[in-house]
Amino acid sequence: MQYNLKVMIVDDDQHVRNYMAILVKKIVLRSVLLADDGDAAVEMYKEQRPDLVLMDVNMPKTNGLQALEKIKRINSDAIIIMITSLATRSIVEDAADLGASHFIRKDTPKDEVIEIIKEIIEESLVSKKKQPSK
Repeated sequence: MQYNLKVMIVDDDQHVRNYMAILVKKIVLRSVLLADDGDAAVEMYKEQRPDLVLMDVNMPKTNGLQALEKIKRINSDAIIIMITSLATRSIVEDAADLGASHFIRKDTPKDEVIEIIKEIIEESLVSKKKQPSK
């Protein structure tokens, strides 16, 4: 199943951005936006309002946790999945405290990454749209 969503991928490593974009394009019909640091992510979020954000934790300038916090101030309902190669307990807890929807390690097998993203889309975005408005 493919979803009609706009997704932003934020990572300072171009190879990771491209790899994640390939995975996301397997399940998303609309645009995939790319940003290479936290500052660019915050500005792009303000302008584009993507439905879903995949964001690296460790980046120069504004890191992923700082950008997560800024984006959540813009939209407290933003769906943000943090991605990292170093998933320490404190980083995971900090990300959760700041409102991250999920955490994916970069070494997670690609099929599992796709399934995690699909689950989050279903739980966070599709199910909300199906609910009757009050």
